[in-house]
Amino acid sequence: MTKLFYFIQRVTLGRLLLTLSVISMMLALVLLYVLSGVVRDRAIQELAGDEAKQTSQLVFQSLYSAMRKGWNKDEIKEVIKHLNTSMPRLGIQVYRGAAVARQFGDMKGENSLISADPLLAQALIDGQDRMVFGDHTLRYIYPVHATDECLGCHTQSHVGAVHGVIDITYPIRDIKVSLTYLINSIVGYTLLVMGLVFIVLYIKLRYLVAQPIAELVDVIQRITHEMDLSHRVNGGHRIVELQRLADYFNHLLATVQEYNERMEELAVRDPLTGLYNRRKFDEFLDYEVTRASRHEHRFSIIMADLDDFKFVNDTYGHPIGDLALKQMSLLLESCLRKGDMMARIGGDEFAIILPETTPEQAFAVGQKLHRALADEVFELPVGQVNLSASFSVVSYPADGVSKTELQTAMDVVLYQAKSHGKNQVLTASTEPERAEMNVFRRGDYLRRALQEDRVEAFMQPIVQVRTGEPAAFEVLARIRDGAKVIAAGQFIEAAEELGMIREMDIRIFGKGLQHLQQMSPRYPHTKMFFNLSARTFADLDWVRSIPEQVQQLGLSCDRIVLEITEREALPHMGTVKNLIDELRGQGIAIALDDFGSGFSSFLYLKYLAVDYVKIEGGFVRQIAFDERDRIMVRHIHQVAKEFGLQTVAEFVEDEETARILAEMGVDYAQGYYYGKPAASI
Repeated sequence: MTKLFYFIQRVTLGRLLLTLSVISMMLALVLLYVLSGVVRDRAIQELAGDEAKQTSQLVFQSLYSAMRKGWNKDEIKEVIKHLNTSMPRLGIQVYRGAAVARQFGDMKGENSLISADPLLAQALIDGQDRMVFGDHTLRYIYPVHATDECLGCHTQSHVGAVHGVIDITYPIRDIKVSLTYLINSIVGYTLLVMGLVFIVLYIKLRYLVAQPIAELVDVIQRITHEMDLSHRVNGGHRIVELQRLADYFNHLLATVQEYNERMEELAVRDPLTGLYNRRKFDEFLDYEVTRASRHEHRFSIIMADLDDFKFVNDTYGHPIGDLALKQMSLLLESCLRKGDMMARIGGDEFAIILPETTPEQAFAVGQKLHRALADEVFELPVGQVNLSASFSVVSYPADGVSKTELQTAMDVVLYQAKSHGKNQVLTASTEPERAEMNVFRRGDYLRRALQEDRVEAFMQPIVQVRTGEPAAFEVLARIRDGAKVIAAGQFIEAAEELGMIREMDIRIFGKGLQHLQQMSPRYPHTKMFFNLSARTFADLDWVRSIPEQVQQLGLSCDRIVLEITEREALPHMGTVKNLIDELRGQGIAIALDDFGSGFSSFLYLKYLAVDYVKIEGGFVRQIAFDERDRIMVRHIHQVAKEFGLQTVAEFVEDEETARILAEMGVDYAQGYYYGKPAASI
């Protein structure tokens, strides 16, 4: 039963067609057998019945002629005997009715025969003929009724009276045999034709339907097992629907293959420069470490980090910065060998794997790249731009024998290159430096700072431009390292990359609220601006808890301003919009930070309900000397005012800039001119 159930649940189309064909043939055979039996019996009854009636009428005419001649009973018996002899297959008996017996007397033994035969007795009474079929015979009882002519002799009778019956036993074996042979021949030929039809139908369905579908399933299986989308279904099907199915399936495969190739390209390539991305670089590095370890080869890695590239983005905008990165990557790539691999592993960070390269050779390559970059002047839409970079050169196995050790070495050497003045090529040439690599791990510095509670909240004043009085403070993250204070620009990107930015934002937010609470007696209405990263802003539960955190410290929510940039708003515009509306409904204000740095900045004013617009500092810094910057700042301020928003200018460094902002009517400003970030106010 289990096997039968499995067969019913899982069966191939070819086997299903074969099974249906066999079942159909069996049903047709049974149906024809039953119908042929019914038809045969009906035909036998009709043929034998008609012949029996005709025979009975002939017998009656013979007897009637004898009776008209005046023959007596004995002579009539002789006629009947003669009829039985002349037609040996028939059995003919004649029985007289009651009216004839009364007038002419009984025949010996006739009454007892009639009494013993109910059919005979009933026919003499009601005058109805009767036909009874046996296995090989037909009995037909034919009543004889009196007519006007009969009354000439049968004076005691009347018209319609039953004068007797003719009882004929008729053999039907020959008829049955003949009809059975005929019908069986017809059924046999019919079954033969049906069998041929089913065989042809099965073959046609198998090769025109089942086989194309099986080929389609085979292609799908090969694609699934081999993960190769280049397979295609063969066409040329005679059935239009199957041909269309093959065509559309092949078209679907081609589309999926094209998108898959694009996705693979995006998965391993940087979309801006076309170089390999960090993920692919890590794969190449793993492979190179394994290969070098197995064959005792050496290889080197060069890491390049552009110096002060943020200034290019802030000054000219990210599109110009992207053009510069693209041209710079083409320049460096042109200086490499064919077998070298270059990847973009960060915003302005690049890494190069040099197979089969000694430390001395790698250092020479690094110097070559450094000179090429120093000698190049990049032609950009804003004019000519020079770029410089710091290069770190590490080698296997001198600086590390694993991917982690080599990456740590790259970071340490690059950090040293930056610390020693940037724009240089540096290697891990001394033992102390290599010892430092063994304990230094990317992120350890930040983790230790968080664990040791050395992440502090510094505050920078935001003043009213016309009065110069503090109206708010922006909370900025700093790390205290002994006597030094490290600004956010030196660690914030690493915190984002290593996934620690959320913890840092939460720590800074809590300390900023404590500062606001402490400052409240002196500045009862001063607001506090907080920067939230994209990762932190995506934590909806924590962001929604901000009003409660503020109220628990006895502060008013209208003293809190959250700053967001395009990075926070762009990925989930609908969610951000709803979240902003929810926060503003509880008194929290929202500021758009770095406004004007992206081409889509103005679009956010249409969809997001905000309270402040912080004008990108790259435009503010040079307004005293650059008319174009003044136009941009004035335009941003006017648009913000049209939307009913307040403006905050960043990077105000001197008195002249402050005066121009006051003339424009900008509401607030911040920068070193008004005050540097400080741990306390």
